[in-house]
Amino acid sequence: MTNQSDVTPDEILEFWFPDGPNPEPKRHMELWMWRMRGGANKEILKKYTKVTERAASGEYDDWSKSALGRLALIVLLDQFPRTVWAGTPKAFSQDPKALALCLEGLENGHFDALENVWYKSVFKLPLEHCECAQHMSNLDRAIEIADKIVEEAPEHLKDGYKFGAGQPRKHRAVIARFGRHAHRNEVLGRKSTAEELEYIAKGEFPHEVDINLDI
Repeated sequence: MTNQSDVTPDEILEFWFPDGPNPEPKRHMELWMWRMRGGANKEILKKYTKVTERAASGEYDDWSKSALGRLALIVLLDQFPRTVWAGTPKAFSQDPKALALCLEGLENGHFDALENVWYKSVFKLPLEHCECAQHMSNLDRAIEIADKIVEEAPEHLKDGYKFGAGQPRKHRAVIARFGRHAHRNEVLGRKSTAEELEYIAKGEFPHEVDINLDI
């Protein structure tokens, strides 16, 4: 098991992006599906539960001094809580902190310093996930970033990132319709409207769509 005191940003990034600096398209998209479908959950729970708790308590805040450290901290705060605290309000409790790290990184050059589009795609996720007063403007910014990521993507990966550019648009449509991520209502103790209940019953949520792997 990971020595919690020795965990590093590099370890988190190697775990979350295991296909290296020159990924093969089909494998790359399979790994996105793996992450979206909870394929990493067992290992997160085994290795990184305490790490996630420590990140939430601020013990790794100094990671944000570098671009890669900030990205690793965003992964810890935006992604891992959804596994570690699944089915509880704490699953979303670190979204505001992850969003603050993202917004600051967009302004201080850390986002631009990231060396590839898969890092940038994860860096921007808090813009889509955090329910907050500026959610619509954050989603507009996420859409703009996603479109730029498609332009920057290597040719052999462009089709996958074109799919990715649709994700913030799907999130935006949900927020425009309901003002919140309605699928979280039960976990957060919120009463759903009749329209939200119909939407929830269909189960067609942006984070559960299928990636076309025929590339």
